[in-house]
Amino acid sequence: METIDTTKIPVGVVGLGLMGCSITTCLLMAGHPVVAVAPLPADLEHAAKRIQDHLTRSVEHGLVKQQPGYYLQQLIITEDYSLLKDCGVVIECTLESEIIKQSVYNKIEAVIGSDAILTSNTSAIPISILQKLTLHPERFFGLHWAEPSHTTRFLEIICGELSDPVKAEFLYNLSHQWGKEPTLVRKDIRGFITNRLMYAMYREAMNLVENGYATVEDVDRACRNNTGYWMTLVGVFRWMDLTGVPAYHTVMKDLFPTLHNGTEVPELIDKIVREGGKGVANAHGFYNYTPEEAKLWEETFTEFSYEIRQLALKYPADVVEKKLKAKNNK
Repeated sequence: METIDTTKIPVGVVGLGLMGCSITTCLLMAGHPVVAVAPLPADLEHAAKRIQDHLTRSVEHGLVKQQPGYYLQQLIITEDYSLLKDCGVVIECTLESEIIKQSVYNKIEAVIGSDAILTSNTSAIPISILQKLTLHPERFFGLHWAEPSHTTRFLEIICGELSDPVKAEFLYNLSHQWGKEPTLVRKDIRGFITNRLMYAMYREAMNLVENGYATVEDVDRACRNNTGYWMTLVGVFRWMDLTGVPAYHTVMKDLFPTLHNGTEVPELIDKIVREGGKGVANAHGFYNYTPEEAKLWEETFTEFSYEIRQLALKYPADVVEKKLKAKNNK
């Protein structure tokens, strides 16, 4: 795969909430000059500190060798969209609203070059819908990241109906420079790949709790100690290969008819949201938290994200190919 010189590709990030800041950090670590635009003035108050803290932890955990100042000199944080004019790629990270996103796209496309690529970090709105809100839908793609974006290997690159496949391949190649093992979603579908898989699990988890089969704690414990045990190494298809395909075929025939397939939002989560719950962000979620517990969970998740990255990097997607090559070269 061709190595791309990231230092020559300025990237814009529009939206500096939690994920916008970690995406910005990832791009800085990869060598890009970054123009980070804050559509909301409140984001300006927190963005610089969040990004610096991410970089500081990344140095401490060995993800990068240079001190934060080395990367921060390549960063501009601004409210001025005109500073995006030289960016080769722009990533929109705003609220999941078509109206808001269209307003942002209008401001971006008023200044960027015709050959620049425009992307959205949406996880809910189909790319084929969003790209029709733009002047040049063929250069529009989805880039679906996972938080924290600078430590995870995950990235989905989603093509809409009108997306240029050549530009998709460019993004696919470029994202390897960001430390990703990307998935190229060649045909647009709501939720893309990982959300469709995960939300099927979320729905079944809530059904089990609502119908008294298990508690929230029981379900989480089962996920951590089974699925969570192997998913960093392999995905669902490799897991079935490793553990015997016929067994899954047998179970599917009897189990599938009993799985929940409701289309309504489960009451379990609806009640939390009606009451204003946001999870650890305000200490009100599926679990009860004291403010101190919520803060410690956030800190623990941050610590875990760096440590699990180190383990995961020992087992890249081509780990067996590399072992075979090393064995054959002896």
